[in-house]
Parts: sequence; C-alpha cells; structure tokens
Amino acid sequence: MKLPSLKIGPFTASFPLIQGGMSIRVSTSALAVPVAECGGIGVIGGSGLPAEELSADIKKAKAATKGVIAVNIMYAMKDFYKLVMSSIDAGIDMIITGAGFSRDIFKIGREHNTPIVMIVSSPTLAKLAEKLGAAAVIVEAKEAGGHLGTDRPLREIFPPIREVVKKIPLIAAGGLTNGYEMAEMMDQYGADGVQVASRFVLSKECDVSDAFKQAYLGAAKEDIVLTSSPVGLPGRAINNEFVRHINAGEDLSTKKCPQLCLKKCDHHYCINERLMMARNGNVREGLVFSGENTYKMDKILSVAEIFRQFREQAESVYKEGLGFSPAT
Repeated sequence: MKLPSLKIGPFTASFPLIQGGMSIRVSTSALAVPVAECGGIGVIGGSGLPAEELSADIKKAKAATKGVIAVNIMYAMKDFYKLVMSSIDAGIDMIITGAGFSRDIFKIGREHNTPIVMIVSSPTLAKLAEKLGAAAVIVEAKEAGGHLGTDRPLREIFPPIREVVKKIPLIAAGGLTNGYEMAEMMDQYGADGVQVASRFVLSKECDVSDAFKQAYLGAAKEDIVLTSSPVGLPGRAINNEFVRHINAGEDLSTKKCPQLCLKKCDHHYCINERLMMARNGNVREGLVFSGENTYKMDKILSVAEIFRQFREQAESVYKEGLGFSPAT
C-alpha cells in the first residue's frame, strides 16, 4: 500500500521521510536538494556554520528545487538565533531544532510564518512543544548518531510520546536504515513519517570525504560507541584513536578555544574542529558521528536509489498506519 504524504505546516512531502540534518558540512545543499527532488524533506545542517555560509547554501538549495528544504540548528549553539534569522531571511521552508529547548523559537516561527519542528526524547518535552506551537515533533532515540537526549530505544520511547501528541505530526528517528523499519514505525507505532540520517552519508551526493564514507562502510557493530561531547550530551560515534583518548578521560583541549561556538562548553576538546577533521578525511583524529545501525549498511547509493529502496520496501508491507490525521 502507498504510504501517506507528510504535511508540516503549509508544506507537504509526497514521501514521509526527512533526511537528518548532519553538521558540520555533512548535510549541505548537495544532499538536501536531491532528497527534496525525490519527495522527501531535504535538510541542511546549520550548526557550526558562519551565518553567511548557511544563508548562501539555503539560497542555493531553494533555487535548485521546488521541494521542501529545512535547516537543522542546535539550540546549544552560541549564535543560534543569528543562524535562525539568517535561515529565515534566506527563505528556508522550516526549522528543525534540538540539543536543548527554546521557547522563544516558536514566537519567531509565528512572526515569520516558518514552521518549527522540535526534536525531543520525552513525553514532557513533546507535549510542551505541541502546546507552544510546534508544527511537528521528531522523536529521537538512543540509536541515533551524534548528540543523544536519551539512553532508551526508539520503540520504547515512541508509544508514550504518541499518546500525548495529538494535533501535529510525530516523526520517528534513530537507527532506521530501510523501508521495512519505516513501515513498522508508521504501521505499528503510529508514526507519521521517519527521519533518516546515517543512510544518507552513504549516498553519492553527500559531499563528505571518501575516507568518512569508508569509515562507515568498515564499521562493525562493536565499533559504534558512545562518547562525551563538550555540548554536555553523550554522542554516538565510530570508535577511533580520538574517541579512545576521550573515553579514557584525556583532556585534548587547546589553551584558547578556536571556535567559541557553544553557549556552554566544557572545553575538553573542540567539537567543531574534530567534526571538520572527520568530514575532510582525517577519520583517525576527527569525530565521526554515526547511528547505532550503520554497520548494517554496505553500499554507497544515489539518493534516488535510496528512496526507491525505501519506497519499495515500505510499501510492500505497509497497511494503513495509526498516525496523525488532520481530520481528527
């Protein structure tokens, strides 16, 4: 059975899949545009970028597709509001945010007619987001890559959040790698769509270094571990020399912070610097964020082929779903 479309605010994605917004410079317009062209929601990772660069990349994406383009900006960033306003001025369709909770962002969204999508991991924050005016909520569990707000699995935390979020779409995220899992979350758990990130790192269009992609392809299950982040949240990454040093409790900070990118930072290393190292190919000393189930993926595919597989797999088992309907 054909999957339903995903409507967030005034925007409709014909296929209910959001591509996760991975920073720094992992999810750029080069990835977001083909995702939008395939009917999903393409997301640019805005955290850690200069506002001017983010604005230019959003404009580039908007000029290249009539599909839906969003930006993901972590609330933990010191220049969060500057990045938000730059994105709105550049014509972004919607803003996705997490790694902290902003009440003010909903007022900004209303003033500028920009839907706000909140990433949460608990019923309390999900209910609050809906009350404050979120256009949709993404439930992100411990299987996700990058910063984590919970140590509980998706299929455990999603049902109680589905019980309290009644009026807006609810999106499942964390560890989803194929269409069968997508259909399961929509059909059996009542999700209105899914967010998928790590699968899109292994796409031809994702413009990270080949070494970054090979780190994904070479990762075994036991190579994907938790580590600490200066943001104040645990992070999931591929184990390498850098992560082993951090997990051993070593302080790899510099005397002076080179980025000053976070509102609160414990300074035991510069996350911006380490993410860029990995993105550019130094996967030994850089931080390679990765979802828990990356080890299940063994091919680099085009975005179009990823969508084809997800659609074919999901629609071969999907029945009718239990998610949100605007009529209810």
